[in-house]
Amino acid sequence: MNEKTVNPLKMTASSFDGRDFSNMNLENADFSFSSLRGTNFDGANLKNAKIRFSSLDQTTFKNTDLRNADLSFSSLTDVDLTGANVEGANFSFTSQDRTFEWKDFSLIGLIQNQGWLGTTIAVTLGAIILYGINAIVYFTAEIYFTSEPVRIKLYQFLILQNVAAGVVTILITQSFSGWLDTLIKRIALRHLALTVIVFVVNNFLSIGIFLLFATNVLKDYRERYPTESAQDAPWYWYMWGPILVANVFYFLSRQGKQISRKISDQEYQLLNLEKLKTRAELDALQARINPHFLYNALNSIASLVHENPDKAEEMTLLLSKLFRYTTGRNTEDYFDTIRNELEMVQTYLMVEKVRFAERLRFTVEVTDASLNDLFVPKFILQPIVENAIKHGISKMADQGEIVVRIYEKDVWLHLCVHDNGPLFPESMGAGYGIRSIQDKLKLLYGEDAKVELHNEPQKSVNIAIKKTAIDQHKK
Repeated sequence: MNEKTVNPLKMTASSFDGRDFSNMNLENADFSFSSLRGTNFDGANLKNAKIRFSSLDQTTFKNTDLRNADLSFSSLTDVDLTGANVEGANFSFTSQDRTFEWKDFSLIGLIQNQGWLGTTIAVTLGAIILYGINAIVYFTAEIYFTSEPVRIKLYQFLILQNVAAGVVTILITQSFSGWLDTLIKRIALRHLALTVIVFVVNNFLSIGIFLLFATNVLKDYRERYPTESAQDAPWYWYMWGPILVANVFYFLSRQGKQISRKISDQEYQLLNLEKLKTRAELDALQARINPHFLYNALNSIASLVHENPDKAEEMTLLLSKLFRYTTGRNTEDYFDTIRNELEMVQTYLMVEKVRFAERLRFTVEVTDASLNDLFVPKFILQPIVENAIKHGISKMADQGEIVVRIYEKDVWLHLCVHDNGPLFPESMGAGYGIRSIQDKLKLLYGEDAKVELHNEPQKSVNIAIKKTAIDQHKK
């Protein structure tokens, strides 16, 4: 099966709340700064994925491959990591509290967009940040170099008040954004409500800081510098800064959600198409009983009806049991226990034994009883056993023998089918049955499974699957 090179998916600063990514191949995907609350990643391949600074509350990672994934600075409240492979994953500074929200990072998502909107935002923010940094440097220099204690205390008060106002303004905007979006339909009224809230809270904050720290400071300053014009500025002028910051932050948060939602919906549809394609391929690869086997079995029953009615009845019942097994189970499930797979194989071999009589002898071995409960792909052994009958036992005049052996070795599960029929030709290519198994294993396990054909030390077909890969898919 030819491998296709797939470029890593980049879904930075996107909203995927409640989406279903189960069993998708998302290796090297970038979900940084995204909202993934309630998302289903069951059985997905997230190897080397970047999920930094993301909201992962109530997200499911059951049986997910998270090897070397980066989940740093993300919230992990009520996350299900049952059966996940987290070898080498980075969980630095992750939080069990509701810390990281989508609105925290929408601004970053917009800045990453190099269009006119992102450029305008970046330029504006750059100017504001530079102005703020220079103001900090200026006041710090004034405090450090001036020898006037009254002015030093004033600057210290101004720095304290502005830092506190900035922190409180952002916290208010974050806290009330969800409430505003839910309860108020008109956008203008949302901004008006936010303005009133920020105005009232910052006024109380300013009054509190003034009464606690600055009563004497401002009194001394007015007495020492009565003619400085800054003292004549109305108090409400100082409210415009927090109000502007709150409304801009809220506006950008809303716009970022709308832009990213359009992009993420398209990417999600593409991922779903890939997922449906994989499911369709697996459905097509689900083994079915070979029609030639059915013809041979029915001919054998017809010939036994008069010669040996008891054998004919036995073969009919076995054939009925076999077809109940192949048609009576949920076709959307691609896995079943080794115990059930071996039961099907034994039933199949018992049907063939009625046909071949003493020319066929078979044995089914499981070296460790606990292996019976492992989940493997459905119909993975029957096509191999069928090939052993068709290309091995049926070509022999002497007694044929088939041995099905299940064992574990060096963290690999081995499903081995041996027969004593003619050896595989050196130049033989894989037939349809073997190819279908190879394709199915490739879709389900990638490089963690393989099929090998051997003539030495004995003729056998060996399926090997890594135990870690099996654990990721167990129910």
